[in-house]
Amino acid sequence: MRLVTYDAGNGPSAGVLLDAEIAPVGPSVRAVLGTGEEIRPAGERIARDAVRLLAPVPDPQKIICMGLNYRDHAEESGAELPAHPLWFAKFANSLIGDGQPIVLPAAHAEYVDYEAELAVVIGRTAHHVSAEQALEHVAGAMPFNDVSARDLQLQNPLWTSGKAIDTFAPCGPALVLMDEIDDLQALRLRTHVNGQVVQEGTTVKMVFGVAETIAWLSRTMTLLPGDIIATGTPAGVGAPKGLFLRDGDTVSVEVEGLGTVTNPVRAE
Repeated sequence: MRLVTYDAGNGPSAGVLLDAEIAPVGPSVRAVLGTGEEIRPAGERIARDAVRLLAPVPDPQKIICMGLNYRDHAEESGAELPAHPLWFAKFANSLIGDGQPIVLPAAHAEYVDYEAELAVVIGRTAHHVSAEQALEHVAGAMPFNDVSARDLQLQNPLWTSGKAIDTFAPCGPALVLMDEIDDLQALRLRTHVNGQVVQEGTTVKMVFGVAETIAWLSRTMTLLPGDIIATGTPAGVGAPKGLFLRDGDTVSVEVEGLGTVTNPVRAE
C-alpha cells in the first residue's frame, strides 16, 4: 500500500495511491498511522492528475537526519566514520512533495547540493526498543532528498543551519508501507540532475542500518507515528565534484521499488 498527502483545493488530505487514482483514507497520514488500525480506503476515487501531491507526511513531530552513515560518503567527505549514529534535525518548513520547487535562498544560493536518501516513517510509538524489534515500529519508507547549503552547513558543526531551509527536504511521491518492501538494507539509490545520473549507491553500505538506528534513537527519545528518519546518503554528492544545483535545474531522487521524487530548482 502507498499513502499520499494530496490537496484537491480544500487543504491537505490523506489517501491511498492506486496507480492513476487516489482513494481518500482520512484527514492526514500521521493521524491514520496514529490509530494503529487497518487502513481502509473509501469507495470514492480522485484522479491523481486532478490534485497536487504534498510531502507524504507534511506534519511530523520530528525529522531526524543521519550524517556520515555511508562508508563511501564519509571517505569522499574526508571524515572519519562515526562511532555512534550522528544525527541532526530538519523541520516541517523544509518538506515538499513531488513536483514542488526547491527554492535557492537568495542569501545562500551558490553551494546548494543534493543527497539521495532512504527515509523511513515511524508507524508505532517506539521507546527503548531493541534492534530486533525496531522494524516492527516502521510504517514504511520513501525517497528523500536532503538538500544542503554547503556553505552554511560548514559554518556550523551542528550542520542544521545548512539543512533546515525552506523546501530543502523533498520526499515522496508516496509513503510505501512495509507490505511492499522486502529488505530496507538492499535498495539502490540514484540521483539525476537534468536527466544525468550523478549519484548511485545501495543501502547495504550503511554504517548503521535502519533497525540499529531506531534502537539507538529510542534509548533517549520517544519516536511517534509520523516521525521521519532520513538514513544518510552514499557517495556521489555534488560538492566534491563542484556540482551544485542551479536555477532551472531538475533534480530527481530514486529509491528502488519506492519511486522517484522529482523537483524543479528555482531562484528565490
